[in-house]
Amino acid sequence: MTDKAFSINENGRSIRCRLYAGVAEPKRVVIYGHGFAGHKENKAALRFATKYISKHSDAAVIVFDWPCHGEDALKNISLADCDLYLKTVIEYAEKHYDAKLYGYATSFGGYLFLKYMTDHGNPFAFTAFRNPAVNMHAVMCRTVLSADSEALLAKGKPVMAGFDRKIRITKEFLDELKAADITGCDFTEFADSILITQGMKDEVVEPYENESFAEKNGMLFMPFEKADHRFSDPSMMDESISTIISFFDM
Repeated sequence: MTDKAFSINENGRSIRCRLYAGVAEPKRVVIYGHGFAGHKENKAALRFATKYISKHSDAAVIVFDWPCHGEDALKNISLADCDLYLKTVIEYAEKHYDAKLYGYATSFGGYLFLKYMTDHGNPFAFTAFRNPAVNMHAVMCRTVLSADSEALLAKGKPVMAGFDRKIRITKEFLDELKAADITGCDFTEFADSILITQGMKDEVVEPYENESFAEKNGMLFMPFEKADHRFSDPSMMDESISTIISFFDM
């Protein structure tokens, strides 16, 4: 498996990416969207790519930094830029590879992929989500922001949140998330091609909210009773990956 970093310089942006590939001209390309405050170097993406390419040598996985994440140069996050980044990566894959496209995203990335589908249609043959934050505004308010943060935001001041790299959160961005609520959107048109794997001990996303979302839209929902938000138990992560690979092979 080859592993290389590259940038997509299109649409006025420089999107930092990492490519895992079994061959130079793959016939299957998975676009992977990481979660909030994550980055393209995350171990879950590498674990998935290693297992997927070991089974399908004609496959590749593209992981990219969302705006303001990882090595990205932007300082202020917006849903418009998130949408532009995903659109640009999809267009890059369509232009450079004669391949079937798949999507795989987690948490915040899952929300952004689903929002993309409501705005542009579904570009993927199959899509898998692990613990998607379908109600991202509620998740942000409940798990990221403190009472002190809310007070600062109310005064028009940004707050910093995240892990390796702090993300600058503004009231405008929270208002965007609230306005772009996807929980009431109809995804039944794409339901047969969507899988949600959900850790039922998720401490970030409400597991039963995702279960209800999947049921309402007719999506395949696979609960993992002992898994948390990150699927930090390696056996749970491997089981989730195997489930996703089997789904992609349908």
